[in-house]
Amino acid sequence: MTTRLHALRDAGTAPWLDFIERTMLHDGELARRIRDDALMGMTSNPTIFEKALADGTAYDAELASLPADFSARDCFERLATTDVQHACDAFAGVYASTDARDGYVSLEVGPDLAHDAAGTVAEAHRLWAAVNRPNLMIKVPGTPQGVKAVQQLIADGLNVNVTLLFSTSAHADVIEAYLSGLEQRIAAGHSVKHVASVASFFVSRVDNTVDAMINARLADASEADRAALSALLGRTAIANAQMAYRLFSEQFSGSRWALLEASGARVQRPLWASTSTKNPAYRDVLYVEALIGPDSVNTLPPATLEAFRDHGEVHRTVDVNVADAQTHLAMLTSHGIDLAAVTDQLLAEGLQSFAKSFDTLLAGLSAKRAQLAHAGGAQ
Repeated sequence: MTTRLHALRDAGTAPWLDFIERTMLHDGELARRIRDDALMGMTSNPTIFEKALADGTAYDAELASLPADFSARDCFERLATTDVQHACDAFAGVYASTDARDGYVSLEVGPDLAHDAAGTVAEAHRLWAAVNRPNLMIKVPGTPQGVKAVQQLIADGLNVNVTLLFSTSAHADVIEAYLSGLEQRIAAGHSVKHVASVASFFVSRVDNTVDAMINARLADASEADRAALSALLGRTAIANAQMAYRLFSEQFSGSRWALLEASGARVQRPLWASTSTKNPAYRDVLYVEALIGPDSVNTLPPATLEAFRDHGEVHRTVDVNVADAQTHLAMLTSHGIDLAAVTDQLLAEGLQSFAKSFDTLLAGLSAKRAQLAHAGGAQ
């Protein structure tokens, strides 16, 4: 069976599912999606796990069996690594058939380590050992300290998903860390043939913020400026991502990359994250359709995946009309909108959101353990 998702994959954009929960790992749903939806990988984050652990009773039996002296964080890591192990096993066929290009499942280091390079490296290695699957990707935020950790982890031979990228300048730092990590690994005499990485560039949140700024300016704009400002709505996220893809194309070419490629290195693919459409005025598959092209990944939440399977259109778009994207970004500046300030704000908000979800998750686990212990004692 060939679907629009198969066409998306064949156009060079691998569809990964931006969701994980225990039931789908065991009831055949994930296997079906891999088979029928051309699903090529899966990502997780604290918010996703918070929702999965809060709903239903799928985790209760394992949670009740964990040692009493386990902290809430210990419990989370055990539950999460169990899920990720099963997901990695489900994608093992994809991993093998694509020669380790796809078939990855991401597991994120704790949000409290976002500004701690050494702590990130230590936790990444612990999670890597706990899951013990070659198609695991350790997710690390693209903060300055996170970028330092990325270089070391790549040099150590771990697969890395660098997350929470909003700006091309941060993306450039991440690419440099990846290239330097590969060079460091080769210099130490190790193979880079099965070291994989993606750079997760967030999309829709940029439009959310910039559109709000444009709408605020529209209230006091002249008639001429209103037309110009209105034309900018809903276009910044795609333009920003197209600049990221252009940077990717430039950096993974030339003599430096040729030497690494000759040693078996793989490109660090851009991964389009936050691709659900938040504004109902926009097409529900906008952030998938507008970013299709070779050597890319799109992580789709379940609803977006279903929408694209139903009515998504597949054309190469990610590197089309790039000059228009540049013009758009220049127009933002001319209207006093500082995109660098926006992306800095979004990174801070993203880190805060994940940290809040992680805290809520740990509190929920503690409460659930107490509930299970009480129920067990009452029997």
